[in-house]
Amino acid sequence: MGAGRGRGSSRNWAGLKTELGGAPSESGKRSVVRPYLARCKPDNVLASMLRCTRAWRLPLEGLGPHSPSFARVPVAPSSSGGRGEAEPRPLPLSYSLLDGEAALPAVIFLHGLFGCKTNFNSIAKAFAQQTGRRVLTVDARNHGNSPHSPDMSYEIMSQDLQDLLPQLGLVPCVVVGHSMGGRTAMLLALQRPELVERLIAVDISPVEGTGSSHFPAYVAAMRTVNIPDGLPRSRARKLADEQLSSVVQNLAVRQHLLTNLVEVDGRLVWRLNLDALAQHLDKLLTFPQRQESYLGPTLFLLGGNSQFVHPSHHPEIMRLFPRAQIQTVPNAGHWIHAERPQDFIDAIRGFLV
Repeated sequence: MGAGRGRGSSRNWAGLKTELGGAPSESGKRSVVRPYLARCKPDNVLASMLRCTRAWRLPLEGLGPHSPSFARVPVAPSSSGGRGEAEPRPLPLSYSLLDGEAALPAVIFLHGLFGCKTNFNSIAKAFAQQTGRRVLTVDARNHGNSPHSPDMSYEIMSQDLQDLLPQLGLVPCVVVGHSMGGRTAMLLALQRPELVERLIAVDISPVEGTGSSHFPAYVAAMRTVNIPDGLPRSRARKLADEQLSSVVQNLAVRQHLLTNLVEVDGRLVWRLNLDALAQHLDKLLTFPQRQESYLGPTLFLLGGNSQFVHPSHHPEIMRLFPRAQIQTVPNAGHWIHAERPQDFIDAIRGFLV
């Protein structure tokens, strides 16, 4: 995979390969990721970013017979079902790695709930070019191209990274996590501080807030979407959008959710493991209780227009992360990296100096 400062690599479920430029289009040509600021209009940055998500196709083996109704993507057997096993095992996550200077700590980007590693494609490429660092983007379990499992919690997502990052020779590293990915990054730093050189949590805190109160309704609405077989792709997506609109009224959020509709053998299915998300969503909307602290440099980067992190959260932030700085990006909502990409990059680069 081509990268800004050398070759990159990718690892994906069932051998499915992705590149920074995205999956092949329906015409078979591979598109090229252009700089984010060049391809998105300032007055509609978030919606533009969401529409820019590339098409994704599941491997066809092991899908089983088609049902007459809306099909779901395959679910991997539970990794915690072995006899005598008390804890679920890590999964081999899908990732994309941009090469850079080995002497500099790598930067790891973790996406939020309903997202995937391609949410950070342009940010990752720009960051690799501007800093010379290695940059890794990762799909969380049950998201993107990573395997599915009934197991879903911050503890097991942290374990997934504890398995992956040393294998890639990227520790200690700078971990940047947005929303759900931010909480995964926090827990990783608390559990294994020697793996995390610096921590950046993007618009999320270790305290339950009100910003994610709509998420259970989103999952429920996605599970009820029903698309008949044989519909043209454009009509099928429009139908899914119509069915979601009564619950998910914000167009940009709806477009974000709909990037998870992918084509399998001419049919659209969800690539998210909605069953696992529905079962464990309550765990993802809170943060595990921890007594230890992470003593490394930490930045909480907040959107000025977001409601996800409140001043009442600051005491718990400082208890767990005593060296934390709290910085706000003006005129940004929850998706800071999408709405204010250059401000997002500048804030991270400033923190790394």
